[in-house]
Amino acid sequence: MATAIANMFRIPELRKRILFTVGILAVYRLGIFVSTPGVDRHVMKQLLNQPNSGSFATLFNFFSGGALERLSVYALGIMPYISSSIIMQLLTVVIPTLERLNKEGDQGRRKVVQYTRYGTVVLSIIQGTGIAFWLERLNYQGNSVVRPEWAGWGFRFVTVVSLAAGTAFIMWLGEQITDRGIGNGISLIIFAGIVARLPNAVIESSTYLREGLIRPFTAVGLLIVSIAVIGFIVFMERGQRRIPVQYAKRVVGGRSYGGQATHLPLKVNTSGVIPPIFASSILMLPASMAGFAEWGWLAKVRDTLQGDGFAYHTLYVLLIIFFCYFYTSVTFNPVDVADNLKKFGGYIPGIRPGKATADYIDKVLTRITFGGALYISAVCVLPSILVQQFNVPFQFGGTGLLIVVGVALDTVQQVESHLITHHYDGFTGPRGPRIRGRRVSIPGAPVSP
Repeated sequence: MATAIANMFRIPELRKRILFTVGILAVYRLGIFVSTPGVDRHVMKQLLNQPNSGSFATLFNFFSGGALERLSVYALGIMPYISSSIIMQLLTVVIPTLERLNKEGDQGRRKVVQYTRYGTVVLSIIQGTGIAFWLERLNYQGNSVVRPEWAGWGFRFVTVVSLAAGTAFIMWLGEQITDRGIGNGISLIIFAGIVARLPNAVIESSTYLREGLIRPFTAVGLLIVSIAVIGFIVFMERGQRRIPVQYAKRVVGGRSYGGQATHLPLKVNTSGVIPPIFASSILMLPASMAGFAEWGWLAKVRDTLQGDGFAYHTLYVLLIIFFCYFYTSVTFNPVDVADNLKKFGGYIPGIRPGKATADYIDKVLTRITFGGALYISAVCVLPSILVQQFNVPFQFGGTGLLIVVGVALDTVQQVESHLITHHYDGFTGPRGPRIRGRRVSIPGAPVSP
């Protein structure tokens, strides 16, 4: 491991990509401390630290890396971009023109990415307007979050522009990491926001432990559960179903080709960390929309979708299962795989080439995706429930663990691929197993070279 880390900085290209990624993430974290004009972030922080501050604010603050409690220009985070990506992917399936663009190669995909950016700005303006109205109604012990001299349409306009610009800048930073860094920029932005809150979370937990709000036995138990969940995530993320593939022997120019047996690996969790991110983004929309006005039906929806409620967890699980199947269908096409196998003389023993092979692959993929969806749902929901039940003072439940471990595995895999390409040993040594990560970049985002 130490040798592999040393080798990372011996490759000029890899060293440049790593340093560039670290620099961009540092710029992102510095922007967290730039507050929007006309607000009192100390009042907001006190309000969010209340036990009954609400799941919407806590969840939004969690995914923005603590930007909401500081009322930063990054308060919306990257969620508008993720929501825009979801909408664009759905429209790609429905609208033939977008589907053709998506299949036209790099130029067509660039147009789809451009449309996704436009959608991000529109959603940022909508959500920013909701946040502005919501902030004007907040107060803590008689102290308003918005300074009195700023209240009104002037504050709303400045807040919307600041938040939309902050989201657009984060989107640009993520794309820069994807293009010129080590890849998966959007996921690394979310990863950095979650990890940056860990030191404060540990300090708060230690304070709770000293004051007797958390029992030592409970703290040890939660630590053991966290380690067990991390191990389970690593095990499942590396899990795959191997379909045997046999290649027919061909003679070309007096030489014999093919004839070997190999396998087609299908990952248990093909979709990676995308489903919980998408599901969380969707569930935050009603709460942010409720900030526009006191609409009775929307307020009821917001109150129903509380993070500690049965309705929230049920809908969260259903959305995770849906996005597991949806994202898997977007990234993996059994028909194309079957056609490629047939083209190169490969076949699955006992299965006819062509449509029968595609149907068989689709059947196997559907079954293991269901298992992967249940695994993601359990990891995201059960630890979060334990966190709430044992009064742990930070929101680092299963969703955060899944994102952190998944993105870390993928980043290590990307770095290891660079090491192996330049004839260096990977993190597990020359004879160790290769670390299998996965692309967890947001659909529609540029793919790293």
